[in-house]
Amino acid sequence: MRRIVSSAVAVAALVAAAATADAPERELSGRLPRIFAKAAGHYRALDAHAVRLMKTQEGKIKVPRGLAEDGSLRMISILDWTSGFYPGSLWYLYEATGDGFFRDRAVVWTELLESNKTLTGTHDLGFMMYCPFGNAKRILKTGKYDAILVESAESLSKRFHEGLGLLRSWGANGNRNEFLVIPDNLMNLELLEWAAKNGERGTGNGERFDKIARSHADVTMAYHFKADGSVYHVLDYDQDTGRVKKIMAGQGAGCGSAWTWARGQSWAIYGYTMMFRETKDVRYLAFAQKLADFAINNPNMPEDGVPYWDYGTPGEARDSSAGAIMASALLELSAFVGGDKGAAYRAFAVKQLLALSSPAYFSEGGEAGHWLLKHGTGHRPANSEVDAPLSYGDYYFLEACLRFKRLLTGAADKATLNKINKYNKEVNKCISCKQWWEKGGV
Repeated sequence: MRRIVSSAVAVAALVAAAATADAPERELSGRLPRIFAKAAGHYRALDAHAVRLMKTQEGKIKVPRGLAEDGSLRMISILDWTSGFYPGSLWYLYEATGDGFFRDRAVVWTELLESNKTLTGTHDLGFMMYCPFGNAKRILKTGKYDAILVESAESLSKRFHEGLGLLRSWGANGNRNEFLVIPDNLMNLELLEWAAKNGERGTGNGERFDKIARSHADVTMAYHFKADGSVYHVLDYDQDTGRVKKIMAGQGAGCGSAWTWARGQSWAIYGYTMMFRETKDVRYLAFAQKLADFAINNPNMPEDGVPYWDYGTPGEARDSSAGAIMASALLELSAFVGGDKGAAYRAFAVKQLLALSSPAYFSEGGEAGHWLLKHGTGHRPANSEVDAPLSYGDYYFLEACLRFKRLLTGAADKATLNKINKYNKEVNKCISCKQWWEKGGV
């Protein structure tokens, strides 16, 4: 069985790095081997169950998503927006453990999704295709999946409205009655940015994909957030005037200043952090910090850092998936920001991961159907997947743990750190950014 790195070497590296970390980081670094071992055990059991249900009597393929109301494993169509998270988690487990079992199972579940590359009726192709195929390419260092990713980006680009400068989130292309956009869509821009850098040379698609991603990020930044840095869930744009004609609560508790859908806030923090990584546009770095500051400093943020499903509903259901997404985003953001503020972001993410890896959220045995995180909230207003395990919660939890491991062991190279320092200086001296910050938004 081939291993990426031996377990003994990995543990030794963590122990050595932890010697210089503060107490919470030492505690989390000490937990990592057990977190990955437990997660591997969970997903071996989960896969054994899922493989028996992956094909219906009609021959259609199903992918694990969570638990059904009766506690059985919930299997969904490959067309579901969450279909890429399960194979994505298998890739992360292979990266974390080096166990070839997870590589082999990840290949199987990933390649079952190939036909999604031609879908034009969904904005979720980043989730559906980049999480599995992007990780497969990165970890295996193969060009086998490049064409699939480029075609997926091309399909996603067909949802772009030139006049609005936005990708349509929900609804059919060409629908003149409404043009709905949600913050989740920011996550799918990573697929476009990857294709912009790795697509076929000489086709012009690279520049086009990058232009679409930046345009969507810019227009979303201008309209989708309140002055305090909190996010709306659903905006409906007028396709003739370009103005927002309707704001809807969607999966949040309301549209007013008192409410902010927690997972949407986490998507946005992650999305703008990722857009800075991909474009080095300092506006995205500054905006990601504003969004992160809203969440971290919110008076209704619980002490353990795992948000309520809406920041305006203290005492109600938590959303462990929102905490996992936020932790992963903050760890990346901390490296870009640096200094005391970067250290504060990193410390908050560590606090979140300590909570999520504790018995309060991390399931034992078959407690949550072998999924990792308990207490996720999918769609509270619709009473769907409330206080439940969620495949995307697991995915971003594993990603966050791997990101922490890389930060702890100093995986960032000197060239990357020099670039980060350069962009930090640009942010500090950027007059337009300061003016924009003082106004509370674009």
